[in-house]
Amino acid sequence: MTIYAPWYLGQSMFDSEGWKPAVWREQLSNISTMRQQRDAPVDTMGCDVISDVTAAPEVYRYQVLVSLMLSSQTKDQVTSAAMARLRQHGCNIDNILATSNTKLGELIYPVGFWKRKVEYIKRTSEVLQSQYKGDIPDTVHQLCELPGVGPKMAYLVMKCAWNRTEGIGVDTHVHRISNRLGWVRKPTKHPEETRKALEDWLPRSYWPDINHLLVGFGQQTCLPVRPRCENCLNVSICPAAQTSRNGTKKQ
Repeated sequence: MTIYAPWYLGQSMFDSEGWKPAVWREQLSNISTMRQQRDAPVDTMGCDVISDVTAAPEVYRYQVLVSLMLSSQTKDQVTSAAMARLRQHGCNIDNILATSNTKLGELIYPVGFWKRKVEYIKRTSEVLQSQYKGDIPDTVHQLCELPGVGPKMAYLVMKCAWNRTEGIGVDTHVHRISNRLGWVRKPTKHPEETRKALEDWLPRSYWPDINHLLVGFGQQTCLPVRPRCENCLNVSICPAAQTSRNGTKKQ
């Protein structure tokens, strides 16, 4: 179980020198408080939760990878339902390769870009079977070489499937919130830019759980449209909230 409270107690030995957001510890403390119930969709339908922890380790890792591939441009509820159907069908490399594209499409529909994801899952499964002995790669570089897998997925796979934190998984929620809070030295346009900006200053001890923490916050409070600033403990120390109060639209 993830425990958020210790994150902001005292100065981390991993703090790097140089630029840091002025009140990031207070902002993070407030977000941690707002996330104490752990009742956001990501908490009950995240990739590690909807994969079969009782399966063989290589099958569990494969399911984590597949669930993340499905999750792109898709709500957690839809991804969770698709994974439930896949698991009932038999979500392992051999069975997925033996499944027709038509049937696989029926199982994962209506995830975003489902037709493309059918191709990605099939091609990735072929690579895993032929090059990795039925398991998934254990490096970010090798994961990013798989069809349909980018840096965000790769870092999350490393964390959830291999229990290794090698970078921050930055999705649209983390990207949006980091810019709103002023956690990037200058505004970033793409999640990969945000990842590099965060890793430049955020102490490494905070990396393992920052994605999970911010995604849930983004799902419940710091929404993409009409964020619930009135319910946010950071309203007085959030640059975006202050900008909105002054009549300028949030990013």
